[in-house]
Amino acid sequence: MYQNRIKILFILPSLKAGGAERVMSFIADNLNEKWFDKKMIIVGYEEDKAFDVSNVDITFLNKSRVIFSFIDIIKIIKREKADIVIGSIGHINTLLAIISILFRKTKFIGRESSVSSIRQKFSSNNSFIGYIAQKNYKLLDAVICQSRDMYDDVRNLYNIDKNKCIVINNPISGNLSLKDSNNTDNQVKELITVGRLNKVKGHERILSVLAKLTYDWRYTIVGRGEEKDTLFDLIDRLGLKEKIRYIEFTNEVPKYLMESDLFLQGSYVEGFPNALLESCAVGTPAVVFNAPGGTKEIIEEDLNGYISENEEDFLQNVIKALELKDWNPLEIRNSVFSKFSKEIILNKYEELFKNLMEKKN
Repeated sequence: MYQNRIKILFILPSLKAGGAERVMSFIADNLNEKWFDKKMIIVGYEEDKAFDVSNVDITFLNKSRVIFSFIDIIKIIKREKADIVIGSIGHINTLLAIISILFRKTKFIGRESSVSSIRQKFSSNNSFIGYIAQKNYKLLDAVICQSRDMYDDVRNLYNIDKNKCIVINNPISGNLSLKDSNNTDNQVKELITVGRLNKVKGHERILSVLAKLTYDWRYTIVGRGEEKDTLFDLIDRLGLKEKIRYIEFTNEVPKYLMESDLFLQGSYVEGFPNALLESCAVGTPAVVFNAPGGTKEIIEEDLNGYISENEEDFLQNVIKALELKDWNPLEIRNSVFSKFSKEIILNKYEELFKNLMEKKN
């Protein structure tokens, strides 16, 4: 057993409102201080900070791009004499893989944020970065994958030894209350999607399905992104403007989830969908499209939701979920807390860090 406190540096591009930023800041903030001395390095700006990380010392490098932080990160790792350096999101992971050559006594971990081979089909990012990642990811000492699909994708894409890859799902990180009862008796059915407005999230196919519903409903869309204008053009063409409630940003996502009858997910690929996880955690069921990523590890058919293979299947599942199924919010909640509670996930991270230090010694 490793006897000293393990010095860990968490490195992120920013602390903006995003899934990777949220999970990593939560992990850093909640690691057992008896075992871990943790610090966080943020490439971006303090003014963008969206998460309270009160138990961790944070240094903001105030750089506009990850590549501009290369020298600063090397200096900090050397100064801090870190035992472990962990990053999340592709550019940071690639940078850390390259830097690892300089620090033979330090363990470097990358946490993947998506199923990259699928996500790249929706991205205009420079393929050169992907090439560099493919050549250097194997230099990392460990790669954390949020789902089994991501694990398989990482191994195939980067040719990484299976002993270096580990699946650790995202935790239920908030203090989420259970809804008092399901609201499926409401005359107006309350539907909701939470997520960035981009092509990969599939809002357009959800809207196409909802246009076919024959009873009264309201659809709340929470999120911002580059596809906003395109989506609202589609909403106008489908004649759905009066049925849409749009919330660009809110700190009260759990409240809206609790007030909803059904969570809808249209994504073509996911990492490990935090909004879906939160919806189940408050007791609201979900109808989703089958997609690579962690969705299949969250949804248990007929217990907390339904997985759909196409738009017609999605439509039938929405009707079934709202009209035919008598949902039990407590059972829905237990289905995710039994696998993804913060205690379970934090323990997996702590065990990984300790095991890496034992190998080091």
